[in-house]
Amino acid sequence: MSGAEEVRGDTSPPGERAGGDLPLAGYTTLRLGGPATGLVVARQPDELTAAVRAADAGGHRLLVLGGGSNLVIADEGFAGQVVRIATKGRRYDSVGDGLVQLTAEAGEDWDEVVADAVRQGLGGLECLSGIPGLTGATPVQNVGAYGVEVSDLLVSVDLLDRGTGRVRTVPAGELGLTYRNSVLKHNAAAVVLRARFLLRDGGRSAPIKYAELARTLDAEPGTQVDVASAREAVLALRRGKGMVLDAADHDTWSAGSFFTNPIVDRADLPEVLARISAAVGPDQGVPQYPAADGGTKLSAAWLIERAGFAKGHPGPGGRVRLSTKHTLALTNRGAATTRDLLILAREVRDGVRVAFGVSLAPEPVLVDCSL
Repeated sequence: MSGAEEVRGDTSPPGERAGGDLPLAGYTTLRLGGPATGLVVARQPDELTAAVRAADAGGHRLLVLGGGSNLVIADEGFAGQVVRIATKGRRYDSVGDGLVQLTAEAGEDWDEVVADAVRQGLGGLECLSGIPGLTGATPVQNVGAYGVEVSDLLVSVDLLDRGTGRVRTVPAGELGLTYRNSVLKHNAAAVVLRARFLLRDGGRSAPIKYAELARTLDAEPGTQVDVASAREAVLALRRGKGMVLDAADHDTWSAGSFFTNPIVDRADLPEVLARISAAVGPDQGVPQYPAADGGTKLSAAWLIERAGFAKGHPGPGGRVRLSTKHTLALTNRGAATTRDLLILAREVRDGVRVAFGVSLAPEPVLVDCSL
């Protein structure tokens, strides 16, 4: 996740370069992170490419920043140049057979893109409603929710290759899109400038795959519903879990889901399930979902709760807590530090590993800090 609602507005002119210990906490949904040496706001595609090329030519460390919804930045900050993506623009092109290609600039607010597609009566993106972040970040981590992933809809991206300085169009099939991952994640070799998605006209949603969403819509799994109804149902579910940004609600001062659902290899699954059963009892069904390459995806939230971490579980001094609505979100209660957050994350990760022998991996990108 990278960028929806900003903590503080940025009124600097297009392409303006600012310098001198600029706090980054105001640019992340966690409201955490120390200062940067300098920051450039790029509101036009040519400003974005120019800013990245200039940083590379000068040999500066570079952090490309979207909405900050999937970032954990060290308390010490980032000693280098920050380029904040603020590019705008959306276009719809009919490609025949009831299909429409949506092209969106990297700096477009993701939920606004989804909302506009729904207003246009286009189906496909509605299950990705309410996810904070900018459009350019969605292919990087293969954003997904309620049975839909970006990889289901992505056609291609335009990338600025930092090695050559050239812009090239890369088909989705070459991005290595897997569960919450791609060849772009944890890889600074390229910057996403825009993305293209293939949607279907006609006002109907994609087939509803996720059981919780189907129940909310009173629909059978696999059926299609009105696209606007699907969006509203997704937003309601996300609000109930504190996953829609609200400055007044500390449960949303987070990076969204902090841990990805672990994928267990087929050969290891019987031993893992036996260990879980021994710990929680044989009568508790373990949520399981098929994953790529024959693996099985387990629910990180379920494991966290059964390892003894309830909603609202506190970290150091109560300055950070698991969300009171959803155990996958680690939240800043208003006076936290990144160090506080990482201490809580380690406690949860290690607790699950000790209890069940399952390792949880962080979903956000960690900048100059680690677990």
